[in-house]
Amino acid sequence: MTTTQLINQIKKKQSFLCIGLDVDLNKIPQHLLEEEDPIFAFNKAIIDATHHLCVAYKPNTAFYEAYGIKGWQALEKTINYLNDKHPEIYTIADAKRGDIGNTSTMYAKAFFEDLGFDSVTVAPYMGKDSVEPFLAFEDKHTILLALTSNQGAFDFQTKTVDGVELYKQVLKTSKTWKNSENLMYVVGATKAEFLADIRQIIPDSFLLVPGVGAQGGNLQDVCKYGMTDTVGLLINSSRGIIYASQNADFAQAAAAKAKELQLQMSEILNA
Repeated sequence: MTTTQLINQIKKKQSFLCIGLDVDLNKIPQHLLEEEDPIFAFNKAIIDATHHLCVAYKPNTAFYEAYGIKGWQALEKTINYLNDKHPEIYTIADAKRGDIGNTSTMYAKAFFEDLGFDSVTVAPYMGKDSVEPFLAFEDKHTILLALTSNQGAFDFQTKTVDGVELYKQVLKTSKTWKNSENLMYVVGATKAEFLADIRQIIPDSFLLVPGVGAQGGNLQDVCKYGMTDTVGLLINSSRGIIYASQNADFAQAAAAKAKELQLQMSEILNA
């Protein structure tokens, strides 16, 4: 999917919501455990109830890999269902990959070609030759970890090197890489006060912003400092939406939570 297509969906749906599909079998409604594939059954119900309210879905692959081959098959069924039934939806493989040369190429093939995701999250620590193989894929996006929402982000990401915070150096350096126009960036909602400086470096790039909801991030603050003329934001909420209820009405409860965020986003877009 191209950035233009994503922007058109944001305008059409009046939403820049991304829903994280992080499925924990200990948290889903117990009756789903009787299904042949509980993970896919849960995801399908959430997608069917919320697809008109969001522009993206983001499965975190750890929540599928943890269940072995059955989990990976559930991930495959989920992305196939999205691509078949809702091809207008932007898909993110939250895999946080990143390795040198041919290894990154193989990771990219796994998520872009085999599974058919539109984008994948990538760690930048190993530098250019670990990221450029992802960037080589046409109409696919690489979402680089820049300033994450967790407390440990302060261990390294905000430390200064020659007077420049490391996350800013990552942003500046990444702009020099081949096909850098295919980059997006992860910036945590809990770091909203940093967004003004980030936009000085990457004024037009899309940002994937986790941390709104369960992690305490504030939508209004993120939009105040991070929104661009073409929105430039994908606001992710996972637990706050998909685990709104553990009862039979879980999908309807998820839709209600998603609707709350979508209405707030619509108000911001039309302000």
